[in-house]
Amino acid sequence: MAKTKPKAQARPVRRPASTKRRAAPKARAAKARSKPGAKARPKQSFAVSHHRDEDFDQGLRRYAHYRDLGLAKATEGMVQAHVIRFVPPCRPEEVSKLHFHDVEFQMVYVLQGWIKTELTGQGTHTMKAGSCWIQPPRIEHKVLDYSDDCEVLEIVLPADFKTVELE
Repeated sequence: MAKTKPKAQARPVRRPASTKRRAAPKARAAKARSKPGAKARPKQSFAVSHHRDEDFDQGLRRYAHYRDLGLAKATEGMVQAHVIRFVPPCRPEEVSKLHFHDVEFQMVYVLQGWIKTELTGQGTHTMKAGSCWIQPPRIEHKVLDYSDDCEVLEIVLPADFKTVELE
């Protein structure tokens, strides 16, 4: 009498973590919004800003002119972006005041020239054209010096934030 092999039982196929199927982007977004405590992001609209010298206005500080890039309006206050053009000559007695910004996110990118800044716990840095840095929320810092042609791009969340002077 010949023995027959028992039939193999079907096993569920397990995919390695890296190949698991993901939910479609819309499904992921809906799932993220449905989490308890999750904030729905505001609807965003199209915005464009073309460079014009006349768009630079007096801003937060007397020694800098700001060009709003229209992101605050387009994101319903979620993001602020502006180009800051520093007014020459740098006067350390005016610019070197310790302060912090009450923000969730702040990124600065040097478009031209250079800026020397001091950040508490991070030391002094001279940032040149092409340099980019993130300032953690509420980090105390001050501008020490800048070139006559210094311009930076700054992106901040949320758009409406407070600056707290410490000196």
